[in-house]
Amino acid sequence: MIVVMASGASKQEINHVIDRLEGLGFRIHLSEGVEKTIIGAIGDKTRLNEIALEAMPGVEKVVPILQPYKLVSREFKTHDSVVKVGDLEFGGSQIHVMAGPCAVESREQVLETAEEVSRAGATILRGGAFKPRTSPYAFQGLEEDGLKILAEARERTGLKIVTEVVDPRTVELVARYADILQIGARNMQNFFLLKEVATADKPVVLKRGPSATIEEWLMAAEYLMSGGNYNVILCERGIRTFESYLRNTLDLSAVPVAKHLSHLPVIVDPSHATGKWKFIRPMAMAAIAAGADGLLIEVHPNPAQALCDGPQSLTPENFSALMNDIKKVADVMGRFI
Repeated sequence: MIVVMASGASKQEINHVIDRLEGLGFRIHLSEGVEKTIIGAIGDKTRLNEIALEAMPGVEKVVPILQPYKLVSREFKTHDSVVKVGDLEFGGSQIHVMAGPCAVESREQVLETAEEVSRAGATILRGGAFKPRTSPYAFQGLEEDGLKILAEARERTGLKIVTEVVDPRTVELVARYADILQIGARNMQNFFLLKEVATADKPVVLKRGPSATIEEWLMAAEYLMSGGNYNVILCERGIRTFESYLRNTLDLSAVPVAKHLSHLPVIVDPSHATGKWKFIRPMAMAAIAAGADGLLIEVHPNPAQALCDGPQSLTPENFSALMNDIKKVADVMGRFI
């Protein structure tokens, strides 16, 4: 539920409400605005019968949260959240582009790609050090050696690093190197992993599962936020449908719907959504037009020799051209890259 304090409510009155709620076992999230203070309370609502909240000094009204996801919902927080990654902000006027190879294959490959995507205007380097693959015989990643390569690329270019964490046992290790932790589509409902990542002091990109409804996606985000990590960025990356020509079906309607139901920033991964490099440009432009706060793009210096996802990887030249196109769309939308 949400307790809306009256305009001009004193600090003592606010603290008194918080103390009463915490005494009943509620977890509190405090949002102090210019005019009003809102107290979010998560817990057993049947215990509210023990107190008359609306009769307490300074309380304007009590509003129940009807959605199953509480902290994630627009009912809980009416204005957009801004997730900070160092000096970068997701959810504001600037649209951020995360770009890089699907997998860290070598030092030379990553450093070359980092220089190219930085030059084109990307602000974050993506690259997988741990790679969960459908086949146990496929390339599984360089693990910590890959993380060290990504960290070196950050030092050289100034790009932030986003990389996937796949195992609760490696969360601490990955967080030591990464600026953003990514929860992949396969792990969206790996609740043990979500709980562990919630304890890490790092922003999280949460990808939608290939068969997940929007509500299930938001409930996964609720796991992260209920565990104490409020720096969550949602990522639409396509869902599985009857269509087989593309790798997945990009659900662009999920962008405005997620932003309607939730206050969290939303980005789009057109690379995994389409699986074919030639369709990334139009889908990336459409994502910006739909209101996405960022993009996740796969770029490889030589896609034909990539150890994974070569068919959906852009060359540095194609990525540079893409950046020029999406800047035009962003300008029309009153935003910038």
